[in-house]
Amino acid sequence: MYDPDGLIEAGLPLDREPYECLVTAVLAWTGEDTLTARDLEQIALQLTGQARAVASDVCRRADQLPKDSGPKALADVVLRKAEGRLSTTIEGTVRCVQNRARLVRALYERLDAAPAPERVVPSGG
Repeated sequence: MYDPDGLIEAGLPLDREPYECLVTAVLAWTGEDTLTARDLEQIALQLTGQARAVASDVCRRADQLPKDSGPKALADVVLRKAEGRLSTTIEGTVRCVQNRARLVRALYERLDAAPAPERVVPSGG
């Protein structure tokens, strides 16, 4: 589907609960784990996809805030950091997966702090 403005995706709610549970589990890991590098890469890919989706929502919400507001400035900082982290290569390590989990958590925090976008209802003609 061609949707350069992300309008279709903007109307779909994110399925948060599974990812919040995954983030909590990943961040609770200590020491050596029994997961293989391939398993860790797959988890990192899942978290990366969710981070991109949440970042897109944060960006849409931040764009509706006044340019000189504190929440917009903070959202912009988090989005810049997210862009930098998401541009790094995924590695099959616990450290990489935990960094992606922290990113998802930070993006959810920004998403929750920004006001929900106003819904535009098409007028019937």
